[in-house]
Amino acid sequence: MDAERRVGVAVDFSACSKKALKWAVDNVVRDGDHLILITVQPEASYEHGDIQLWEVTGSPLIPLTEASDPNVMKKYHVKPDPETLDILNTIAKQKQVVVLFKVYWGDAREKICEAIDKIPLSCLIIGNRGLGKIKRAIMGSVSNHVVNNGSCPVTVVKIAVNEH
Repeated sequence: MDAERRVGVAVDFSACSKKALKWAVDNVVRDGDHLILITVQPEASYEHGDIQLWEVTGSPLIPLTEASDPNVMKKYHVKPDPETLDILNTIAKQKQVVVLFKVYWGDAREKICEAIDKIPLSCLIIGNRGLGKIKRAIMGSVSNHVVNNGSCPVTVVKIAVNEH
């Protein structure tokens, strides 16, 4: 299994998910690994036929070269930011890592746990928005749900309050 480790990072292109990605690149990803970015979009409108096809299974695995093309990602309703793409292009070259994206639609908590099993992932790194107790109780914590329900090792990279 080490020969083809699949390291997942949950991303929404926020500051905390970029921090989790940087942490994963610096501390977990090794030469030859597959780095798979999992992004979950809200339930999509069904005007777009492709999304209907992928609603249950998620998108196909999207190579970094395609994910870097705004026209390709537009059909998935995903806009990777330049900083994230720069991090990914650098790691792909430096460590010869295969970088892939997988897009899901729906509840992030459920879809990330589903991705762990379906891809399958060797481990997952996820950011933590640092919600207070009240907000976390009302909105629910994606990272907490994944830690408690995911079937692989999950690392939560916490963002400091002053980093928001």
